Amino acid sequence: MPAAEYQSQSFDPKALFFNQCDCKNRSHEVRLGGFEMSMLSNLELIRRVPLFSMLTAGQAESVAGAIVKRRFKRGELIVEQGKKSNALFIILTGRARVMTSDARGREVILATLQPGDHVGEMSLIDNEPHSATVRAEVQTDVLTLGRAEFARCLPENTSMAYAVMRGLVQRLRHADRNIESLALMDVYGRVARALLEFARPDGPDGEMLIRDKISRQDIAKMVGASREMVSRVMKDLEERGFIETQSDGSMVVKERLTTLG
Repeated sequence: MPAAEYQSQSFDPKALFFNQCDCKNRSHEVRLGGFEMSMLSNLELIRRVPLFSMLTAGQAESVAGAIVKRRFKRGELIVEQGKKSNALFIILTGRARVMTSDARGREVILATLQPGDHVGEMSLIDNEPHSATVRAEVQTDVLTLGRAEFARCLPENTSMAYAVMRGLVQRLRHADRNIESLALMDVYGRVARALLEFARPDGPDGEMLIRDKISRQDIAKMVGASREMVSRVMKDLEERGFIETQSDGSMVVKERLTTLG
């Protein structure tokens, strides 16, 4: 991405005061130390957001014409796990919590977002649903930027930089799943999820196959358990028909293993 044609300014959330109206195509009232100052245009506002500090003048103008301000009440969802919002959200004031949950509704907190932080970019880059839910902890003001406008600030889809970004997003999603499993699953569930991640479809009956042999020690390191515990779990899974080890070292993973992972 080309170097910025202007100097970014530090982001001071306490300096921003918003009225209740939409901020698109409007200016923003600013207060510093309790004193009302001049109105900020959209362009001047985004220059105070660190995320936009590397935009060219042309890109900044495009973003300034597209941003929309939204206000979320305490407890409202900014994005929801498993769904798409098709927008980037930049926290201006307030605070939000990033959480992931399992099928039983148990939650683990991944992060807390403060003014200047952003969310939604992963889904915009790889076009997959959100990997976590973001909920406003207090009344929170955000700037939103739609998919089309966001894409115009990125490298071309065919560029190496874009491919690297997609790869990094996939790693972040994998890390989120690992944090969730370590926090919410027992050893059976963590082992099952690790096996499912290695397995690839093999045949029309729903069975999957792990072609390369994986040592119990390696699985233990992945799931945060002892090798002895993993060996007991694997033996039990095989006896119950969830998995089947072949003579060549490959492993058949039955579809019902998904009920554990």
